[in-house]
Amino acid sequence: MKKIIKESGLRDIKALAERYPKAKIYFHQDLDGVTTALAMKKYLEDNGIKVVDSEVIQYGDKEFAVRKPDAQGDVMPVLVDFAHGKPMFVIHTDHHDRQVGAEKDASKYFGQARSNVETISQKVSPKEIFPSSDILTISTVDSADYAKYDITPDEVVNYIFRLDKEKPLQRNKMLMGLVANKLLLAFKNKRGFLESLVMNSEPSLYSILNNIKRWMSENVRERPEDLQRNKETYIQSMKNHPNVKVEDGIIFQYGMGSLKGTGSYDRYTPFKNNPDADFLVIMWPLGLVQASCNPFKKERELKGVNLGEIAQEVLSKWEPQLKSKTIPLSTIKYISETSMGPDSVGFTFKDFDAIYGGKIMMMDNGEEFLEKLKPIVDKPFSELTEQEKEMLDKIGVNAWDLIQANSGGHKCITNISGLQYLGRAKRPPQSRYRYDSESEDTPYIKFTKMVGNEFMKKLKEKIAESKSNQ
Repeated sequence: MKKIIKESGLRDIKALAERYPKAKIYFHQDLDGVTTALAMKKYLEDNGIKVVDSEVIQYGDKEFAVRKPDAQGDVMPVLVDFAHGKPMFVIHTDHHDRQVGAEKDASKYFGQARSNVETISQKVSPKEIFPSSDILTISTVDSADYAKYDITPDEVVNYIFRLDKEKPLQRNKMLMGLVANKLLLAFKNKRGFLESLVMNSEPSLYSILNNIKRWMSENVRERPEDLQRNKETYIQSMKNHPNVKVEDGIIFQYGMGSLKGTGSYDRYTPFKNNPDADFLVIMWPLGLVQASCNPFKKERELKGVNLGEIAQEVLSKWEPQLKSKTIPLSTIKYISETSMGPDSVGFTFKDFDAIYGGKIMMMDNGEEFLEKLKPIVDKPFSELTEQEKEMLDKIGVNAWDLIQANSGGHKCITNISGLQYLGRAKRPPQSRYRYDSESEDTPYIKFTKMVGNEFMKKLKEKIAESKSNQ
C-alpha cells in the first residue's frame, strides 16, 4: 500500500477495502475540493468502499478543528486537495507544489496539475470519472487561466446561467461551470452545504449546479437574482473606495470593503473595475499580503516580473529583525486551536514538526523539555496546566521561518502570510483583531501595511526594469 502504480491508481486498494468497508472524505473548501471529493467517492465505491461521510478542511485554525476519526473503526479517513497531511489519513492526494505532514505509511498520490480532480478522474481512476469538458472548466477555475479561453470578469462573477444557442456547446458548458463555482463560493461557509454537495451529487458540474439550486430553495431565501444584485452593488461600491488605489498598472487595496448581502464579495472585482491593470496587491487585516497578475489579460507585456521572487526580496528587508524574534509554541498552538471543538484533532506535535520541523528554537534552556514536549503538545490547549504552558513558552520558531512556512506562491500569484503572529509574542494572545478606521492599528497590522507598501515599491521597480529591458 505504501507505493503508487500510476497506471492503475492506488496500489492495494483491494486490501484497503478489506480493512475499511467505509470511508469519510476530507476535502478543501472550493470547487476543486468538492469535485475531487466526488471523484474520490466514485473511485472508492467502484472498489467496494462505501463513502458514508465527508467534511470540509481549510487552512489556518480550521485545519485543526476537523473531527477526530475512530482509529479502531471501519471508516477510512481520506484527504483530498490539501497540502497538509496528518497521521490519521490513510489516503492522501494533492496537486500543489509541496506537501507537508504526509505519513510514510499512507497511500499517497501527489502529482502537480492544474487541479486535483484532474489527477483522480484521469490518472488514478482506470476510467474517466468527470467529463473532460468539466475537467477543463474546473482546472481553468483552480488555476485562474482565464485569458487562455477568452473568459471575461463578467463571466467569472456571474450567478445566472442561460443557454446561449449562438455559442458553441463547450462554451455554454464552461459558462455553466463558472456559475456553479460562483454559487458554490457564495454559500461555502454555510454549515453542511459543501458536504451535502459531495454526498448527494453525481460527478458532473451539471449535477452540482442542480443540487446547489435545490439546496438554495430548501435552506435560504436568496435566489441567484438576489446574489447578482448584491454583487453589482459591491462592484459599484469598490470603484471609488478610499482603500483602493491604482498606480502604474498596479491595484493597491486594503481589506475587502463593505459587504452587504450574500454573494457580494468577489476576488476578481478589482480587475473588473480596472481591466487595464496588470497586478493586484491586497493587504488583509488578518496578517496577509497577496499579489497576483491580472488573469484576464492574454498578452502580458511584463512577463519578466516574478511575484514570488519579489515577495522574498520584500521580506529580506526585515530578515535580521524577523530572525531575532521568536514566536513561542504556546502562541502558535493557541492560535491554531481557535476554532476547535471537543472532538477536533487539534494542533499536535506531528503538525508542529511537519510545518516547522528543523526550524525549532529553544528559549531559556528549552532543550531539557524537548523529550517531554510531544504529549503536552498533543493535548488541547484548553486542558494544559500553567506549568505545561510555561514549558511551551520555552520552545518556538523564529518569525522569519514561521512566515516562510506559511507563505508561498509562484511568478503570477503569491502570498506573505503568518504576519498576525508577530503581535502575539506571548500567550495568551490578544483578542482577535477587528478593523476600526477610527482606532490605531495594532503592531502586526502596521507591519502588514509596511510589507504591502514595500511590495508595491519593489513591484514598481521591477515593472520599470522589465519595460526598460523590453
